[in-house]
Amino acid sequence: MNEPSTQTSLRIEPADLGDARVVALLETHAATARAATAPGSAHALDLSGFLAADIRLWAAWSGEELLGLGALKTLSPEHGEIKSMHVSRQARGRGVGGSMLRHLLDEARSRGMRRVSLETGSWDYFEPARALYRRHGFVETGPFAGYVDDPNSTFMTRTLDAGPSDAAG
Repeated sequence: MNEPSTQTSLRIEPADLGDARVVALLETHAATARAATAPGSAHALDLSGFLAADIRLWAAWSGEELLGLGALKTLSPEHGEIKSMHVSRQARGRGVGGSMLRHLLDEARSRGMRRVSLETGSWDYFEPARALYRRHGFVETGPFAGYVDDPNSTFMTRTLDAGPSDAAG
């Protein structure tokens, strides 16, 4: 007789800001991003920032385990911003970041956006994030949407085609 699988597949759904697990991971993200960035250069949102009408937040789950979060901000009908992405420490290296990024790109595409940009840190701590974005077709660019040149920031953008997002991971 076969044993039932103990692994539950990844599902990504709108995040519930009333869920203490979501709030805790958002707080962890903000604290770690700010700790790894020069004062005045951190752009991680606090919890109230995710309540804005132009921001949508999603959560990646395996069963009841929260693995990661990702947010998309609408800058214009054709331009979006990956405003936040964070994978829990215990879920890193399992493809959650790539899955969330593909979800955000597909969501942007479904809304008619032709371009998605992001700001992330330039410090070594942020290199895994920059590498993930590069693997998914993002290239470095200048500031956008009110950001200013800052040696502590890396700005990246990607043009979207009409099909589903790439399978790069």
